[in-house]
Amino acid sequence: MIPAMPAVTSDQSSRQNAYAALRFGQLATMGTVAALILIAGIWGSWGTAQHVMLGKGREQGTMTVTACSGETCTGPYTPASTGSQARARVTIEESVAVKKGQVYAVTVKPGSDDVVRSGPAGLLYSWIPLGGALLLASVVVAGGLRLTRLAWVLAGAGFVQLTVTFLAL
Repeated sequence: MIPAMPAVTSDQSSRQNAYAALRFGQLATMGTVAALILIAGIWGSWGTAQHVMLGKGREQGTMTVTACSGETCTGPYTPASTGSQARARVTIEESVAVKKGQVYAVTVKPGSDDVVRSGPAGLLYSWIPLGGALLLASVVVAGGLRLTRLAWVLAGAGFVQLTVTFLAL
C-alpha cells in the first residue's frame, strides 16, 4: 500500500461494487431499450420497403388515384413492366403522399390488388418509421446511456431521413 493513499475499507469496497452493478444494469437496460426501438423501426418500415427495394420481378406500373375514402385510395393500374396485367382498380394507403387525381409510380404487392409507391419518393416514404425510431432512440441513448455523440448521430440521421422524405413528397 502506498503511504499517501488512505486504506480502503470493506464498506467502501462494497459501495463501489454496488454502484458498478447498478451502472451495468442501467447500461444493459437502456441499451436493450434503444436496440428494441431501432428494431421496431426497421420492422415497421420493412413491410412496405421490401416491395420497393426488391422490385425486380414484381409488377410495376402507374396508378391514377380516382377516389379516396377512409384510409385507402383507389384507381386504375397501368402496367409498365413485362408480365404485369392492367387492373381496373387497385388500392393504395391514403396518406399525405397520395392525392386524388395524381399519377404515381407503384409496385403491386404479390397476390393482391394493393400497391405501394415506388421510385425514390416511395423508398424514402417507406422508411419513415425508421426515421422516427432513430429520433426516439437518440433520446434514450443520450439520457440512459450518456453517449451524447452517438445520440447526435442517431438524431441527425433520423432528422435528415425525415426532412429528405418531406422534400421528396
